[in-house]
Amino acid sequence: MYNLETMIENSQKIENILERMGETVIATTETVETLAAKMENLVEQVQEQEQQIQQQGYQIFALSESIQTLVDSQTESREQLTQLTYLIHTLVNSLNPQE
Repeated sequence: MYNLETMIENSQKIENILERMGETVIATTETVETLAAKMENLVEQVQEQEQQIQQQGYQIFALSESIQTLVDSQTESREQLTQLTYLIHTLVNSLNPQE
């Protein structure tokens, strides 16, 4: 059978093993908590970027609408200028009858 010295030695070895296991569990827990905090930070950053992208999409849409309005206005102005030019030619021709 085991003598007392061997039992104490085995008990100390088991205690050392359990202590190292406890330290490992604590270190692992701290690492997991750190990783969880970093993941949470990344999620927040992704959500912020998502909101920025959505806002940029709205801005691009508004800009497209403004450009379309500008094009329509320019087309209308060109048509009015064409009509005005025609009227001026007509007026000039009526004031200077051809001989």
